[in-house]
Amino acid sequence: MSISSVGVLGSGIMGTGITEVAATSGHRVIVRSRSQSAADSVLTGVTRSLDRQIEKGNRTEAERDEILARISVTTELKDLSHVDLVIESVVEDLAVKLELFEELHLVCAEETVLATNTSTLPVVEIAMATGRPEKVCGIHFFNPATVMSLVEVVRPITASQETIAAAAEFAKACGKEVVEVEDRAGFVVNALLFPYLNNAVALLERGVASKEGIDAAMVGGCGFPMGPFALLDLVGLDTSVAILDALFEERREPQYAAAPLLRRMVAAEQLGRKSSQGFYSYQRR
Repeated sequence: MSISSVGVLGSGIMGTGITEVAATSGHRVIVRSRSQSAADSVLTGVTRSLDRQIEKGNRTEAERDEILARISVTTELKDLSHVDLVIESVVEDLAVKLELFEELHLVCAEETVLATNTSTLPVVEIAMATGRPEKVCGIHFFNPATVMSLVEVVRPITASQETIAAAAEFAKACGKEVVEVEDRAGFVVNALLFPYLNNAVALLERGVASKEGIDAAMVGGCGFPMGPFALLDLVGLDTSVAILDALFEERREPQYAAAPLLRRMVAAEQLGRKSSQGFYSYQRR
């Protein structure tokens, strides 16, 4: 099937990034959020991003206006009834996602593909919350979606080949490199990445080096674009703990048990960039 229209659920960083990527690649996009102000914030975020590209000489004002014209916002789930693809990017909470996908099944046309941007949660459980599990898959963009080249297309055992092919073609049309993965906690990237991030926190707890020293070591010694603590702050410490918990739930291996310091920082609402305080401090925008 050909995908020309996309519904995006979620008005956070990922929802905004996915909206810009899809609209820039020529898709019509409807963004649904629970409040009008949150929905409008997606348009504001995309506009700021495009304006920065204009300032750098990478885009024209006419191109910006064409992209924005392809985006509309709503607070009504029924407005997604006839899109070709819905991508859910709300809070990483399985109960919330299950309820949302139950509603999507009732609202959306039979041929609509329903996708989740979850980074860790079992896609098959989300699929089984609908009456169309063969039309449900994962389309996992990485943050920031406008910059990161990879998309993991996640195949639960219930998905049809047509659904996976449509998801992959959509991601490729967005200019992304696609890796098809099986529905296992963490997929490929997070299953490898988060034990590394967790071990970095354990090193800090043991006093092996400072956070600045560990970050510098991984950038200078391994050629990583940023160190583990800068990356944890970017991802969000609450999101990181949720991912580690999901990995531990499936594998029951010690390397996936979230470091105590991570849990204490989440309890203190020191979540990283999103809260302006994590392992490092950030200016509020």
